[in-house]
Amino acid sequence: MTTINWSMRARDTDLRIRNFMEGDHVSHSVDNNTIVDLGENPVTKYSPRDGRLLYTFPAGDSTDVDRAVASARQAFENGSWRTLPCYQRKAVLTTLADLVETHKEELALLECLDVGKPISSALDDIAFVVGCLKSTAEMADKLRSASGADGGNFSYQLRKPIGVVAGIVGWNYPLVLAIQKIAPALVMGNSLVLKPSEFSSLSASRLAALAIEAGVPPGVFNVVHGRGTTVGAALAHHPDVDMLTFTGSSATGKQMMIAAGQSNMKRLMLECGGKSPYIVFDDCPDDLDFIAADIVETAFPNQGERCSAGTRLLIQESIKEKLLPKIIEHTKKIIPLDPLNPDTTFGALINETQLNKVLAYIDSGKEEGAELIYGGQRVEVTTEETASQGYYLQPAIFDNVNPQQRIAQEEIFGPVLSIFTFKDEEEAIQLANNSSFGLAAYIATENLGRANRLAQSLDAGLIVIVGTASPSAGGIDLGVEPHKESGFGMEGGLAGLTAYTVSSSVHLCL
Repeated sequence: MTTINWSMRARDTDLRIRNFMEGDHVSHSVDNNTIVDLGENPVTKYSPRDGRLLYTFPAGDSTDVDRAVASARQAFENGSWRTLPCYQRKAVLTTLADLVETHKEELALLECLDVGKPISSALDDIAFVVGCLKSTAEMADKLRSASGADGGNFSYQLRKPIGVVAGIVGWNYPLVLAIQKIAPALVMGNSLVLKPSEFSSLSASRLAALAIEAGVPPGVFNVVHGRGTTVGAALAHHPDVDMLTFTGSSATGKQMMIAAGQSNMKRLMLECGGKSPYIVFDDCPDDLDFIAADIVETAFPNQGERCSAGTRLLIQESIKEKLLPKIIEHTKKIIPLDPLNPDTTFGALINETQLNKVLAYIDSGKEEGAELIYGGQRVEVTTEETASQGYYLQPAIFDNVNPQQRIAQEEIFGPVLSIFTFKDEEEAIQLANNSSFGLAAYIATENLGRANRLAQSLDAGLIVIVGTASPSAGGIDLGVEPHKESGFGMEGGLAGLTAYTVSSSVHLCL
């Protein structure tokens, strides 16, 4: 097996950030294909792994958005994509999946450099992208609509692509979040404008170029880079965008709702913040080492930068004394290291701002009376090139947390776990639902009746019953619909495909 020197490969990687419109890369200000004018207040990105300058690019503005939307609209109206039979669009997405698989190392490296996640995790993310493209393509012709006859009249429902879809995605899983919008939007015949986060801009335009190579017509898939306050806002307010699908914070999601109302009442799909509970009952599986390991994996994935992370741990009082030492034992195995090291399992936070935000939450937890029982310290990591100024943090565990404290209520988006105890099932449900969010919930119990009762009672779009197998071991893609301030709209599954269509009821009066 060949060992890749990821540091050397990173030094040889093209880190230019360019928009992608009308089927090709577009620079803002170009002289012999070289950006010569970054304009005022450009976007500057520093490396999560070592703090050095990674890239700089023009901030983008409404002019870039207008051009991207016009490109998408023209492609939609000329019918080069939307009028193709479904089986042909499926074939193109399958080809794109194969191209992503071929370029998986290149794409994973871009994700690793941008986000600070371990290269091994980034490779897993690209595998998810491949799977999502293939499974979405496979589902595309499974949609069925209502039809019926009444006397001499025949009625049926027709599903059509919406038109121009704008996708705005977060920075923590750049291509994973993007593909969950790209795949259903494209396979249903829409055109697309994608805005990646300004903090993770490297991979999106490369994916768009691969889409053209796979057979997506020019103009159907466009990428425009820039800040959310300018480019994102312009997309949200644009009168020629028919649907906006957004993944990010709940605060920004609320701004998306205002923008849709102030413009053309465009359709919305929002997946926003989370503060997910992990509930452990005293009838959980006997293997407490497995449960403890799963708690840690659920609380701290992607350096804790994951909206569905199980950051509120609810333990039944009678089992806490046995379980808590095992949780700490497994957390001690987490050692932040250089993301480009193939053996690394826990990398860096995305930037200094995020690191300082998480540290401020840790300070607030201590100030408000919670007990920090493990971690929470910034860590220095030496990379191959230099003594690091990167953004590394040891996971933090708080015990005896009051449900009203900030660390119990607000989304931290970092490796911070808060622990609570409960006496019985009723109190567990009350504690779990004591949140403005409703994205995910995890339940460790062997009592199927209890599991079913909680599934009906918990405010969560995704509920995982933890047994003796890893929650990632499998499952049918039924889609997930967030609750409360975690957003709305079904993402994934057949229902997620219908979200990218508009229906017409047709009555043939014969």
